[in-house]
Amino acid sequence: MDDKWYITQQTFPALMHRNATQFGDRRAQWWKTGPSETTSITYAELGRIVEELACGLMGLGLQKGDRAAVMAHTSPQWVWADYSILCAGGVTVCVYPTLSAGELAFIVNDSGSRILYVADAEMLDKARGAWDQMPSLERIVVLQDRIDCDDPKVLGLAQVRESGCALLARDAASYDARWRSVELHDRMTIVYTSGTTGRQKGAVHTHFSINAACARDCIAIPPYRPDDVLMSFLPLAHTYERQCGHGTAMHAAVTIAYSSPQTLLQDLQVFRPTVFMSVPRIYERIYMAMREMASQSPVKKAVFEFAMRTGLQLTEARADKDGFIDMSEGIDFTRGVGPGLVLKYKLVDHLVFRKVRTLLGGRFRFAFSAAGGLSADLCKVFMAMGVRIIEGYGATETSNTVNLNRLDRILPGSVGPLCPNVEGRMADDGEWLVRGPNVITEYWNNPDATREAFTDDGFYRTGDIVKMCADGYIRIVDRKKGIMVLDTGKNIPAAKLENLFSVCRWIDIVVPVADDRPFVTALVVPKYDAFLRLFDAEGISYDRSALRFMGEGTARMCVQVGEDFLAQPRVKALVDGEMRAANGRLEEYEQIRKFAIVPRRFSEAQGEMTPTLKIKRNVVLKNFASEIDAMYPKSAV
Repeated sequence: MDDKWYITQQTFPALMHRNATQFGDRRAQWWKTGPSETTSITYAELGRIVEELACGLMGLGLQKGDRAAVMAHTSPQWVWADYSILCAGGVTVCVYPTLSAGELAFIVNDSGSRILYVADAEMLDKARGAWDQMPSLERIVVLQDRIDCDDPKVLGLAQVRESGCALLARDAASYDARWRSVELHDRMTIVYTSGTTGRQKGAVHTHFSINAACARDCIAIPPYRPDDVLMSFLPLAHTYERQCGHGTAMHAAVTIAYSSPQTLLQDLQVFRPTVFMSVPRIYERIYMAMREMASQSPVKKAVFEFAMRTGLQLTEARADKDGFIDMSEGIDFTRGVGPGLVLKYKLVDHLVFRKVRTLLGGRFRFAFSAAGGLSADLCKVFMAMGVRIIEGYGATETSNTVNLNRLDRILPGSVGPLCPNVEGRMADDGEWLVRGPNVITEYWNNPDATREAFTDDGFYRTGDIVKMCADGYIRIVDRKKGIMVLDTGKNIPAAKLENLFSVCRWIDIVVPVADDRPFVTALVVPKYDAFLRLFDAEGISYDRSALRFMGEGTARMCVQVGEDFLAQPRVKALVDGEMRAANGRLEEYEQIRKFAIVPRRFSEAQGEMTPTLKIKRNVVLKNFASEIDAMYPKSAV
């Protein structure tokens, strides 16, 4: 275990102190200041920023155990805010930056937060607009040095740091005394579950439970190296990026680089990361971007498709009798494979796969997938290209990972076996129950929810139905609430149908409908950009004024189209073709009999997606109720 020296137990203020003093010259944070310009700070510099901000909060009256909230996009400043709260002895309350003013007010009130960090002027306006609904809130700190606001209760980072420096000048020992007063079993953070159903609940984690989670992950994954770069782009308000990503990287004292889902492909070239956390939707987008680039000419398209077939043949040939595949670092992918397949693989590796690995920055080691099921097909596609994705499973309440694939034994379509120091068992109805030091012991201000979340012997009820595979690996079937029941009584996991479309060329998202219905239908979000390119290539006219886009540059994507777009025969025909292909892999009662193509993407703003890009089915079904009803006979509605 010498190569995993960093698996240690301490509070997170103590971890910050260790890194600042023992690894002060190592690069800690790295981010862009322009299209290709970057800047960075060391762990010593990070420690100093946190110390000044923490003392600034202490000067504002923040006491040990007080709550302070952070509402910002993933950035270096998010971490400054987080650790300043922790090192002042406080409890960090996470607020997704996309939440409404009403949702923000609920979280601030429920947690009793006294101070709120916000990212910018837009979030400041949102918070100030709801301030009269948040009686506990005393100050708002904007994560920018200078701000244009004359409200004395609104401060910029520079003001808070200057105040902190003044406190240190008066009492040099105050900071050291405060962070050292924090103990392992003190509350560390309250993370409100975004959830796909129901009211938000504040999951309370301690320094002990988050530290146990970091140790658990570090044991299960390959060792971090001093020159590793973790690229961060998922929401830090979610425990997945904050603990699995930042938490383990901080333990190993390696570099954390900052990106976003919108600039991911460009930033892979800028930062050349070795590790990152992601969700299935991001992998789907990466794959589709590669396939679209390969479709620019018939020759490139043929080569890409040949490469994919060859890679999948090799992946299948390397699997053992139970489907396990060794993806260990440094392994020879062609070992034990027939000479003809080896020759084909070496050819496509030179023509295609090597270029894909270059697109990932050229230093890529491995990545993680969680917060939703990664389809077995997509996992195998990346394996074929030599891209290692470790799929795992967990929840906010478990501080993420309770099951995780191992690089030397990946089972595509599964989330792996139990992690070290975690127990698990299946309930009679197939629900996965888990117990371990990484699991919460309470929901904030909600004893009823706490009691309901656990069995009498302390196992957390995950709410997910699982199927046991070989060697203790499990596969997630669906959320208990995601099991659809036809009016005939037949059960259909929504996730099973959704995952069939993960690598489709023309379909982006499918939301199946079946509860209390005579047959299955679906709402379909097509890949609008792919169709727009097709229309332009074939000279098909459409109303460009009806189109709506989001993002910039290569990340720009169409998110809404006009009715004339949906009326194009080519759209329905191509979507229908992929629907028929998927139905061929389903039992007759599971097959999608009708579908409705919708004119816009689902969005967080409409409440239809969580910040980790999971679909909120109940909201989508409500928002598109008329389209759903139109697919059924009136007697069945």
